[in-house]
Amino acid sequence: MNSQFLSFFIALWLFFFSACTTEQDYVSVDVLVIGGGASGVTAGIQAARSGANTIIIEPTHWLGGMLTSAGVPATDGNHRLPSGLWGEWRQMLYNYYGGPDSVATGWVSNTLFEPHIGNRFWNQLADKERTLSRIHGYRVVEVLKKGNRVTGARFVNELGEIRTVMAKVIIEATELGDVLELAGAEYLTGQDSETNPHDDNIQDITYAAILKEYGPGQNRIISRPEGYDPEEFHCICKEVCDDPDTKVPDCQTVLNYGRLPGKKYMINWPNNGNDYYLNPIPMTEEERQEAYIAAKNRTLSLLYFLQTEAGFTQLGLADDEFPTEDLLPSQPYHREARRVKGLFQLTVEDVEDPYADPDRPLYEQAIAVGDYPLDHHHDKNPHTRPEEFPPIPSFSVPFGAMIPITIDGLIVAEKSISVSHILNGATRLQPCVMLIGQAAGAAAGLCVKQNIEPRALSVSDLQQTLLDAGCWLLPYLDVTPADRDFQAIQRMGVRGLMRGRGVPYKWANQTWFDPDSTISHEEVKAVLEKVGGEESAGHFTAADADLPLTYGEMALALNRNLKDNEWLEDWMEEANRRPSEPITRREVAWVIDKVFF
Repeated sequence: MNSQFLSFFIALWLFFFSACTTEQDYVSVDVLVIGGGASGVTAGIQAARSGANTIIIEPTHWLGGMLTSAGVPATDGNHRLPSGLWGEWRQMLYNYYGGPDSVATGWVSNTLFEPHIGNRFWNQLADKERTLSRIHGYRVVEVLKKGNRVTGARFVNELGEIRTVMAKVIIEATELGDVLELAGAEYLTGQDSETNPHDDNIQDITYAAILKEYGPGQNRIISRPEGYDPEEFHCICKEVCDDPDTKVPDCQTVLNYGRLPGKKYMINWPNNGNDYYLNPIPMTEEERQEAYIAAKNRTLSLLYFLQTEAGFTQLGLADDEFPTEDLLPSQPYHREARRVKGLFQLTVEDVEDPYADPDRPLYEQAIAVGDYPLDHHHDKNPHTRPEEFPPIPSFSVPFGAMIPITIDGLIVAEKSISVSHILNGATRLQPCVMLIGQAAGAAAGLCVKQNIEPRALSVSDLQQTLLDAGCWLLPYLDVTPADRDFQAIQRMGVRGLMRGRGVPYKWANQTWFDPDSTISHEEVKAVLEKVGGEESAGHFTAADADLPLTYGEMALALNRNLKDNEWLEDWMEEANRRPSEPITRREVAWVIDKVFF
């Protein structure tokens, strides 16, 4: 069936659909998640855990997207921030393979795994939710609206069969942001430009592959790919480089970059490797599939090169991974998609110093965390404009970045949140995207319960839901959900009352709360003035501003206006037993949160 005929067939079906639907073709749910990738699967699970009747519709046969069906089973970032469902799913990998060291098999990541195992565990988590269902093999072709509000969507499979799903809230979790286009939402693509909001200069894609070690004497050499040119991979590693001064690693080190458990290797190598420039965003599905053939061929050519030029004849495409005829992943690894114009566009300036601009209080809307640096893949596109990638600390994603400016009923996840092109290089990584999805699911569940639009949702309600789910809102490395003070410190942070200390650091940026450090009179005075008025801090003097606060002085400050607080009296008895001992930041956060909130 050619693409023109299929498009005509779909249009004809949609035209007549309202008159001939059946119970099997049509369903109504609370939350519809379009896309079951890294964001979609966590969104669906969290929405169901919130009590919402939820459905995920995913075009491939697997859950997990770039983690699984795109063949990139190596997580980037958030190793020390195992927030929410990301940490829950990672623990399943630990349990299966035998602990953290058993999945730290390649040097690109601390967590590597076989794609089919990652998919298995996502399905196990999804299976536990009685109000969550999944449909595979269908892609979205139409978004239904009433005015400026989305109300449902229609989907088609390879046979031309159509399903319609109506929902109270829809979550956009597609790989390329297709729902934004179909819903008429405003969005950006490519490099940021005031004159051209739809730039073609998106990041390179990669059609990854999983190779398997078949053992000594095995010949797994594939047929010579069409158009194969060994010069494309010149000097990818030392053994195939005629430059004696080359700084490239040896070939085994290149393979070990993505070494997986099970004697397998992920092939997702940027330098003279299998990155490929292609902008599939404006294409039809048929055009995309045709264009992906060249990206696949690039990867097969790299494999052929490694087999015939580097001597890895025993390495071949894994025959126990993907449910595809060619043994390649079901989809390519997309690093960039449409980016919605949201209520809050997150930029590099926002994350460099989230407290710098009082008119843009990033921390107040924090719902997900990331620690990856700004990392772009643009080497294969000669037309890309030069860019600067400043160092950044770890960061938070604000809820407003997930809400379209003009469209109601829609929450945006995956790589389509409202960020600048540059910052997409940090927010696109798998753990951050998983957490964005979890926040989207939690928000959708709350909207259904409260019968409100996403833009009307209380961010503090959403934040508390996420805290209860073991999520970080702010990326404080030194206070985990297992800590008694975790929630109090997180709440003090998103209220802007006590701030963290950000540090750009290699490939795992940092933010520290320093919970066991002392705190000055001046800092506590500022906090008390915000939460209790000037009277609460009336006894502080300028002379003591820089001195560490003691338990006794904290008790005195709290006692000024809260003498009838029964819980506070118990705390004060404890404080008065050590009146001259300096109080810590964690204790201040805990007691302020307890007393005033």
